[in-house]
Amino acid sequence: MRRSVRLAAAAAVLTLAAGSAPLVVANEPNRVVAIAQAILNGQEQSRWKGGAIPYVWGGGHDTSPGPSLGTCQGYHGSIRPCPADTTVGLDCSGLARWVYHLAYKQDVLGGGTTDDHIQRMRRIPAKAARPGDLVFYGKVRKRTVRTHHVGIYIGGGKMINALRTGTTIRTDRVTVLPDLAGYYRYED
Repeated sequence: MRRSVRLAAAAAVLTLAAGSAPLVVANEPNRVVAIAQAILNGQEQSRWKGGAIPYVWGGGHDTSPGPSLGTCQGYHGSIRPCPADTTVGLDCSGLARWVYHLAYKQDVLGGGTTDDHIQRMRRIPAKAARPGDLVFYGKVRKRTVRTHHVGIYIGGGKMINALRTGTTIRTDRVTVLPDLAGYYRYED
């Protein structure tokens, strides 16, 4: 009798949790990863008709999340002239913002850069990282945060990300850049 009460209570907690945050079930990707994989595969999404999405410096930072024109302000890429102000796409934080917006049905990361986004998250140990967490690159110290890249962790040491000008949304190993700052989780 007590066991059935505990099972019912556990089922109720899981039901409530599933409605408010991504729930990871063994061998089943959560909403964040499912959406990131759909975008990677070129599937139509809100604000995108489908197809590969190019990396664009500053892309995804319009008033609402999703692919947008970028900016050449602050651009240091190798492709010249800067293609950002004539190309619709996403940069790394624009991708994370859009995916989380679609998964949570609100703009939980908000505008801004990777430095702004990391402030809305909680750092977790690498061994506790799970698909849907964000992977940040740069330096994170007690008093200063200077990050430059973010990816959506999909497990197995891999992430979906917008890496640099001249590429599209893609999958890379989390070791693609040498300055991994850590894994971070959004909790609403």
